[in-house]
Amino acid sequence: MTEYSNALEYLYNLEKFGMVFGLENVQWILTIIGNPHKFLKTVHIGGTNGKGSVAAMLSHILKSAGYRVGKYTSPHLVSFTERITINEERITEAEVADLVVSIRQRTESVDPKRTFTFFDFTTALAFEYFRRSNVDIALIEVGLGGRLDSTNVVNPLVSVITNVALDHMDYLGEDILRIAREKAGIIKKGVPVVTGARDLPGRIIEETGTINNSPVYVMGRDFLYEKKATQTMLYAGLLTNLDNVYINLKGDHQLGNAAIALCTAELLSSLGFGIDKRGVYAGLSEVTWPGRIEIIKEKPTIILDGAHNVDGIRTLVNFLKSQFPNRRRLLIFGVMKDKEYEKMLSELLPFADDVIFTSSANDRALFPESLKEFAPKAFVADNASLALKKAKSMLNEGDVLIITGSLYLIGECTAIIDDIF
Repeated sequence: MTEYSNALEYLYNLEKFGMVFGLENVQWILTIIGNPHKFLKTVHIGGTNGKGSVAAMLSHILKSAGYRVGKYTSPHLVSFTERITINEERITEAEVADLVVSIRQRTESVDPKRTFTFFDFTTALAFEYFRRSNVDIALIEVGLGGRLDSTNVVNPLVSVITNVALDHMDYLGEDILRIAREKAGIIKKGVPVVTGARDLPGRIIEETGTINNSPVYVMGRDFLYEKKATQTMLYAGLLTNLDNVYINLKGDHQLGNAAIALCTAELLSSLGFGIDKRGVYAGLSEVTWPGRIEIIKEKPTIILDGAHNVDGIRTLVNFLKSQFPNRRRLLIFGVMKDKEYEKMLSELLPFADDVIFTSSANDRALFPESLKEFAPKAFVADNASLALKKAKSMLNEGDVLIITGSLYLIGECTAIIDDIF
């Protein structure tokens, strides 16, 4: 077994502790390794949907402007190394192994019986990697929620809350008010906030900003965007107006994400991170974010989308309506047990001509037979490989295959799809 394999085995064994909310454990690890997060300039990015896309956009914009940019996101699709990048280059397997050994030795020398979660440890690992690598700025995506998430130890230059919708209700609360309060928990005193949240969640974020003396910049009020063409928009910002901005990510929702990224970039400019227009145009025209309305093949068209809540599915459906109105559509759907899969399917099924229910290998995955009641004529495949093989047997050159419902399923399909199609 390689050192990297040993490191992953150690990390994944930590998953037995599940999701343990609170900052005590991550702060304990960080204290032992010298509080690397305190040496970093950061942007903290939360929200229900779109936070990974905003992080990717900011990464490309800042990289194009000449900065050394760390990015920490989750989950990964295929390789753990996807979670931690510098200038869009993944951490190497050797670096992961070295950091795991180093941090593990230091923590176990203090308290060998201390327990903490996978996310606690990997968050500390990312901070230490960014410190060792002397990044100019680190973009830190919230894992789950905000207030009690392991990443909420940072004191960022800017906080971002993309939006607030129902998701992870078992952990964050069963109504939008509780979830909004959890998301707003990343707001720090005096730190500006950028948000696309509206209605009650937007009011909660603004109230939290007022309490913390943190200015809140709201999309649709303080900065705007207007669609000009497919994947192209006008941006009217705090001090900057940009026309014909092309975003290399599909779906109209990415225009809103780009506007949030651009407002954040404007605030960073005012804080010393000079970003010229050329860097903005170059960065957004090159941005990639795998597994999010990603067309990976043509003839037949194959779309991967990690939508895993009702809002994400609605965004996908809107994209399908606008881009593939008259094509036969085949759906592969797999979902986690704790998701609102009945509502997700009520949005999806009217736009699917044929359906294959399947499951990822994750312990939280829903058994696909459980979904048959929503589409009795659907096929059932026990795993991603069988689902893809069944889909291939059903597809014609002009058809569209949509794979969605879970990022875990998307990751498994990504790893094997070239061997099947």
